[in-house]
Amino acid sequence: MPSQIPSATAAERAFAEALRREGFTGEVSTGASDRVVMATDNSIYQILPGAVVFPRDEADLALVARLLDRPEFHEIVLRPRGGGTGTNGQSLGGGVVVDCSRHMTQILEIDTEARRVRVQPGVIKDQLNAALKPHGLFFAPELSTSSRATIGGMISTDACGQGSCVYGKTSTHVLSLKAALVGGEMLETGRAPYAPRAGRGGEVLRVLDEISRDEAALIEERFPKLNRALTGYDLAHIRDDDSIDARAVLCGSEGTLALIAEATLNVLPIPAASALLLIFYPDFQAALRDARDMATLGATSVETIDSRVLGLAREEAGFPALAHLFPQAGAEGVNIVEFTGDDPAALAARATALRDELSTAPGRLAITIASGDEVAKVWGLRKASVGLLGRSDGAKRPIPFVEDCAVPPENLEPFIAAFRAVLDREGLDYGMFGHVDAGVLHVRPALDLTDPAQEPMIRRVTEQVAALARQHGGLLWGEHGKGVRSEFVPEVFGPLYPALQRIKAAFDPRNQLNPGKIATPDDGALWKIDEVPMRGQMDRQVPQALRDANTSAFACNGNGACFNRDPRDVMCPSYKATGDRRHSPKGRASLMREWLRQGGPEGKADADFEAEVKEAMDGCLSCAACATQCPIRVDVPKLRSAFLDDYHARHARPLRDHALDHLEALMPLAAKMPRLVNLFTTGPGAALLKRAGLTALPAFPVTRPALPTLREAEIAALDPARDVVLVPDAFTLVFEPQIVADLAAVLDRLGRRLRVAPYRPSGKARRVLGRRKGADRQAEAQSALLRQLAASGVPMVGIEPAILGSYRSDFAADLPQVMAPQDLLSELMATAQVAPSALAVRLLPHCSERVRGAAGSNGWRAVFARFGITLDMPATSCCGMAGTWGHETRNRATSERIFAQSWDDATAPGPDAILATGFSCRCQADKVAGRALAHPITLLRQLMEG
Repeated sequence: MPSQIPSATAAERAFAEALRREGFTGEVSTGASDRVVMATDNSIYQILPGAVVFPRDEADLALVARLLDRPEFHEIVLRPRGGGTGTNGQSLGGGVVVDCSRHMTQILEIDTEARRVRVQPGVIKDQLNAALKPHGLFFAPELSTSSRATIGGMISTDACGQGSCVYGKTSTHVLSLKAALVGGEMLETGRAPYAPRAGRGGEVLRVLDEISRDEAALIEERFPKLNRALTGYDLAHIRDDDSIDARAVLCGSEGTLALIAEATLNVLPIPAASALLLIFYPDFQAALRDARDMATLGATSVETIDSRVLGLAREEAGFPALAHLFPQAGAEGVNIVEFTGDDPAALAARATALRDELSTAPGRLAITIASGDEVAKVWGLRKASVGLLGRSDGAKRPIPFVEDCAVPPENLEPFIAAFRAVLDREGLDYGMFGHVDAGVLHVRPALDLTDPAQEPMIRRVTEQVAALARQHGGLLWGEHGKGVRSEFVPEVFGPLYPALQRIKAAFDPRNQLNPGKIATPDDGALWKIDEVPMRGQMDRQVPQALRDANTSAFACNGNGACFNRDPRDVMCPSYKATGDRRHSPKGRASLMREWLRQGGPEGKADADFEAEVKEAMDGCLSCAACATQCPIRVDVPKLRSAFLDDYHARHARPLRDHALDHLEALMPLAAKMPRLVNLFTTGPGAALLKRAGLTALPAFPVTRPALPTLREAEIAALDPARDVVLVPDAFTLVFEPQIVADLAAVLDRLGRRLRVAPYRPSGKARRVLGRRKGADRQAEAQSALLRQLAASGVPMVGIEPAILGSYRSDFAADLPQVMAPQDLLSELMATAQVAPSALAVRLLPHCSERVRGAAGSNGWRAVFARFGITLDMPATSCCGMAGTWGHETRNRATSERIFAQSWDDATAPGPDAILATGFSCRCQADKVAGRALAHPITLLRQLMEG
C-alpha cells in the first residue's frame, strides 16, 4: 500500500508551538492538507514540508527569524514562498514554509508625486497596478502570471517578461527593501557608503563591501552582458562608486538570504496609447530571424509564439473577438510587436505606415494591427500561453525545466535551431513562445514523468541545452530563476562562487534559509535536477484506471491561474473568499491526487487527511469556472463529485443531502401545495430546515400563470417554422413561472408559439452531491426527451444558464443543442420593428455565461440594441449562491462574503433596471441585499408591449 503522509518532525512541531506561545498572530499549520498543497509549485517536483506558517505582519516575520537563532531550532529550515514566479522548485523543500500571500497583502503607501509605492510582499502585481491606474501609474515589470504573482515572489526571482528591454527587471524598480535576517534583526537596504555596524546586518554589509571592492575586476569579466542575466546575488550591482546596497543581492536570491517584509518600488506613467503589429510567417525560424529586425524599430516589446501555442489560443473563449487579427490559420509563427506613445493618432499613423512598409518584404504571410481594447485582449491570449502549453490530451505534457534560456538576441535564432535539434533527436514534441527582443524563448518539451523510462531525459536534455546556451553566450536561466537547477551555479559563477558562499554565510551562517539553492555557506551540496523527488514519481503510485478517471487532477501543473484574487474575476470564488490555497482548484487537485495515491476510494486513506480533503471539497461551489478559466481545464466539480461519491459509499450522508438528492424531482410536486411548503421555507418551519442544514430558501409562488404545455404525444405534430419548445428547468418552472409566460408573450409578438416540454430533472443536483449513478439516470431520461424533440426539427430553448451549462459539460457530446434565450431571440429580432427606449439597463450574466466570454453575452447585447439600449455589464465574479450551495447553513457566511466582493456594488441602485440571468443570482440579491432583480426576458416583454 502507498505510504501515508509523514508527520512533521518533533523539532518542526516544537517550532510551531513556540511561535504560537510567543505571540505569532498569523496561522501555523502542521496539518496534512496544508502541507500537501505546499508540496508542489509550477515545476516538475514535489517535496512535502513539515509545517506551514502564514505571518500576518512584519512582527510575525521577525519572530519566525528570531526563533531560528535558538539552539533548539538550529536544525529548522525555512522555505519562503511567494506565488506565480517560479517554475523550478524555488520554494519547495522540507522544513517550514513561510507564505506571506494570505495576510501580508497591503499596499502601504502610494506617493504619486515621487512615483513610488510601499507594499507588503503578498501584494499581487495586478492588484498593485489596479490601485495605481487611477493615478496614471503602473509597476512596469510584466509577467504572464501577473494575476497571481506576488511582489515578494517577483523580487525573489528578479522576475520580468514582456517589455524588459525597455522597462528592465523587477530589481530595476526596487528602490529599497526591509527584510528579516536570521536572528530577527530587520535590515533596511539603501545605497550608502559602507560604515561598520554591529549585528548580523553589519556583518552582511562588511562582506558586501569587501567582495564588491576586492573582486571588481573578476565581476566585470565574468558577469554576462545580457538583459536577462538573472543570477541572484547580483555582484555586479552591489557597488556604485563608493556606495553599496544589499538590495542587489536580495533581488533574485530566492529566499536563501532573508525574509522580505516590505518593498519600496519605483512606478512609471502609463503610456497613453499602444498598438500591436501581428506579423505571420510560414515557418517559426523565419519569425525568429525577422524578430531581430523588429527589435530595431523602437518597439516596446517583441514577442513570438509558434503554431502550437497559436492553435491553443484559438480554442480560448476570448479568441472569436480577435479572430479578425489572426487570419492566417496555417501560420507557423507569429511576431507580436508593440509600440507605445503619448499621441494615439500619431501612434496609429506610425503603425499603419510600418504595416504597409513591412508588407512589401517577402516571407511574411500577413500583417494586422491591434489597437485600443484589442491590445489588452491580444496580450491576454499571449499571457495564457504559459498555462496553455501545459494542456494536453495524452499522458505526455509540456513541462518547464529548460524553458527560459537567455542568449544575446542576435544569437537566438541559431540557438533555437540547435535547441530544436536536441529535442527532435529525443523524439519530443514541444511548444515555444517568448521575448525575442531580450533573447529569451520559453520551450516546454512534452514528457510523461509517470513513466520511469522518461525521467533520464530531464538530465540529458538539460545538460545539452545548458551547453548550447554557453556556446551561444547565454545562460540556462533567463527568467524563472534557478531553484533545483542550482547545481549549475558553481560552473556559471566559476571563481566567483566562493564570493556567493561568503554572502550566504554572512546572511545565513547555518544554512537555514532555503538550503540547497544557489549557494551554501560551506562546502555543502546544492540540489541536482534529478535527485529531487518528482511529481510523476508520486502520481505513478496511483493505478492507471484511477488516473484516467480523474484526469484533470493529474493534469494540474500548478501554474496558479486559480490564485487570481481579483474580486471581479469569475475564477474560483471560494479561494477569493478564504485566501486558503486548499480552497483553490490547484489545492483541491493536489489533495485529490494524494487521496487517490493513498487508496482513498478503497477506504485506505488516512482518516484525518480524508476529513481535510472532504472539508476542501465541501467548500467548492461547483460553479465550474475552473473548467474553462484554468488553462489546463482542471474541473474541480467533476473531481468533487467523484470524491463525494466514493466518500459517501463509506460514510453516512447528512439529512440535507437526502433532501437535495430529490430536489429536482420533488419541486414540481411542492409547487402544487405552495402555502404548506412555504411554512418550511419562509415560515415558522424554516427553523427546522435550518437545523437540518438548509437556509435562505425562496418562497414558492402561490399564484401561477397558465403556461402553454406540450404533451409528449404532441411532439411529432410540432411545426418547426412556428413552434419553439422550452426545455424547462425546475427553478424557473417552479419559482418563477412568470418568466416562462413572459417568454411566450415575446415569442408571440415575433410570430412564434412557445410550447413547454414535459419536465424532466437534469441530474445536476445529484451530480453536485456526488450521486453520480442517480444523476446519470436522470440525464439519460432528459437526453431521450431532447433527442425526441430535436427529431421534430423544432428549435429548443432553455432559460436557466446553470442547467444549459450542465447540458454542455455533463451530457453526451452529441446531445442536440438547447439554445440560450438570448441566442434565439437575437436571431428572431434581427428584423423586428420595435420602439426605441432611453432606459439605462445593467445586466449581470450568470457566471456560466461569463466564462463563455462574448459568446455568453453578445446575444443580449444584440437584443437590447434593437431598442437603442447599450447594456452596462460590469465585471463580476460569482454571486455566492451557486445553486443550492449558498442555501446550506454551513456555507451561508462564506456565500454572503462572496456576494459582497463584487455583486453588492453591481446591484446597487442607479440604473433604471438591473437584470440578472441566473435564478440563484436573483435569489441571492434578494436574500442578502433586499434587491429584486428582473430577468432580461421580463424587461424585454415590457419594452415590446410598450
